[in-house]
Amino acid sequence: MDSERRCGDLVSDLFSHQRDITLARVAPLADRLRPRNLDDFVGQESILGVGRLLRRAIAADRVGNLILHGPPGVGKTTLARIIAGSTRAHFSSLNAVLAGVKDLRAEVDAAQQRLAHHGLRTTLFIDEVHRFNSAQQDALLPWVENGTVNLIGATTENPFFEVNKALVSRSRLFRLQPLEPAHLRQLLERALRDPAVGYGERSIDLAAAAADHLVDVAGGDARSLLNALELAVETTPPGADGSIRIDLTIAEESIQQRAVLYDKQGDAHFDTISAFIKSLRGSDPDAALFWLARMVEAGENPRFIFRRMLIAAGEDIGLADPQAVVVVEACAASFERVGLPEGLYPLAQAALYLAGAEKSNSLLGFFDALKSVRSANRQQVPAHLRDANRDGQAFGDGVGYRYPHAYAEHWVAQQYLPGALQGEIFWQPGSLGWEGQRRERLQQRRAAQLAAAAEMAADQGDVLSSSPEDPQLERWLQRQAAAEGERLDTLRHRFWAGVIWQRQARVLVLEARSLLWALDPLAATPEGGVVITVAQASDRERLQAQLKVLDSLRQPQLLLVPPKTPAALNSQLEPQLALDSGARFDWVIARQPWQGLSAEQIADWISQAGALLGQNGQWRLLFSTPQLGPAAGLRALLGKAETSLQTLLEELTHLEGQRLIQAQSTGLISQRSLIAAGWQVQQEQWQESLQLELTAELIERWLAPASSYLEAMAVLRGKPLASDAVQSLREAFSRLLGQPMPQALEHTLVRARRADALQTPLNP
Repeated sequence: MDSERRCGDLVSDLFSHQRDITLARVAPLADRLRPRNLDDFVGQESILGVGRLLRRAIAADRVGNLILHGPPGVGKTTLARIIAGSTRAHFSSLNAVLAGVKDLRAEVDAAQQRLAHHGLRTTLFIDEVHRFNSAQQDALLPWVENGTVNLIGATTENPFFEVNKALVSRSRLFRLQPLEPAHLRQLLERALRDPAVGYGERSIDLAAAAADHLVDVAGGDARSLLNALELAVETTPPGADGSIRIDLTIAEESIQQRAVLYDKQGDAHFDTISAFIKSLRGSDPDAALFWLARMVEAGENPRFIFRRMLIAAGEDIGLADPQAVVVVEACAASFERVGLPEGLYPLAQAALYLAGAEKSNSLLGFFDALKSVRSANRQQVPAHLRDANRDGQAFGDGVGYRYPHAYAEHWVAQQYLPGALQGEIFWQPGSLGWEGQRRERLQQRRAAQLAAAAEMAADQGDVLSSSPEDPQLERWLQRQAAAEGERLDTLRHRFWAGVIWQRQARVLVLEARSLLWALDPLAATPEGGVVITVAQASDRERLQAQLKVLDSLRQPQLLLVPPKTPAALNSQLEPQLALDSGARFDWVIARQPWQGLSAEQIADWISQAGALLGQNGQWRLLFSTPQLGPAAGLRALLGKAETSLQTLLEELTHLEGQRLIQAQSTGLISQRSLIAAGWQVQQEQWQESLQLELTAELIERWLAPASSYLEAMAVLRGKPLASDAVQSLREAFSRLLGQPMPQALEHTLVRARRADALQTPLNP
């Protein structure tokens, strides 16, 4: 019996193997050309480029729970298969269109067995995960939550709307974009050239115009492009010379119409109507007509479009042109009378009127008034505005009211708002159109009303506010900033002032001695990354200890680069740059870099680090120069009381002045080197006054053996200070412990970008 069973299994395996071979041979071209590894994957550099978050996660086999979403034909399923080939976990897959709860339970049971018997993790890929109903997604949640399976989901829908919120909250989400024309051309060339899975063994002559048409109409969809090429090749007979010639006519027949990506319940619906409304708001009639035509072509209900235009007539035009709502309402009524297709005329007329009208959002003042209604503590109607017909005589309601029609211009200055809200302004009229003509008069009347209200006492209500609890990362960032002290944290905010972060930005921090200057990019660039160089191994060990609490995928890369060997930076980063130009940096930043280096060494650093910046990359360097050294400060505190130290302090004060000049020259040399290297440079300078409290730690920092201060003095003197001189200084400082020592810092913030970059001016 056992032999019969083994025989049956062998026959089954043979048939399965033969089936796989047959399927591979007859599979569509798009399936045969699927890349097998990341190096062959085309497109999506923003998330898969060297150093990007998803690529790092795949390389580290730490993908975890993942949801890929984007339009068809951009590589979601292919990327999941690549992950399957690179992970050490067991990989299983289901298609949500065909699978049910029973299939899910079978996969979970198998995953539990693998984990219990072999210690092997399971990664479960679910294609079209949005097709699972709520009950099916709920059945999956406990096993994702306890780690029995790692989920990789692929969907063409927005996961925030179509996938269980609990699953979304436990997953990293990546949005894949339509492929660029350059990517589609790469796929087209690969299909024609590859002899194993493409048409490399056939003679195919694809006309340039035909290739352009296929790429253009495919609209970023690789599957659509390859299906059209396959149809053209397989249905075109070869010529007398055996070559298959595909001209523009054949290409047009193979891919006849561009697919309008539009789902009335999904992202395309909301994104397109958003683009349409924003085009109206931006007074761009051409863009408004384009998005309107896209919606009409995709079958959007014109009544929905009219409804949104009525909202826009109030929200974005309002009283700048009160006729706007009248025109849209009249066009909507005309559409109801004539229907399609002639109803497209009033539809377009309404859109063009709104795009061409003067704009104002002053009607939003109503929502400010509504907010005040909900939050104000005291909203009593002022006594002079109350109804006098019921109890006016008994309580004085209505007494003091001034009847506007009894005054010139039918207006009189008096209080109308509750006392607690007197002086509040809810409507800010624009300067254009109907309301612009009334703006100046309104301002004059408001001033008169405030003067009239000043005659009456008014209570002021309290304003309360709260903020949500900070997440774990934010709390870590705050702790790191607090550890550096309030003064340096304020300096950090000024250092990064005006920067508009991109989530995919990459930042290089030079000569870091703490994490302070990297905190902002660590928080703002989760899909990019931060690289930090340190001058000494001890600095790297200290920073690594501070970073242990972070997820390994969010940790910056720490590189040991001695200040006098800038080439070591490029040698450590070169492998990344060689693989992907997207690995270049958007920022190179530093605080107090290149101290003690020569002009040639500073120029070398700028050359080496500048080569790592992309075309739009920027420098941001902060040089902080103390105006008084320790000896000068001690001399000021002692006066003439310590005659035995006067000669030593005079010598050290003179040397500190030389050191100050050198420190200032570092910033100046850096700016000159940047300009010489072709960078456009701006600088900002400011002074900061301090009162340094003399502490044991501060004295130790100055006078400990091999301190930077003593080493600098030794270089300037030509020999080190004698040990008894250092001891005398230590004793003099120690007698003044706790006393404030005046200090002044001069800060110079240097910003630079490429002089030939066509961009807006440098961030302030």
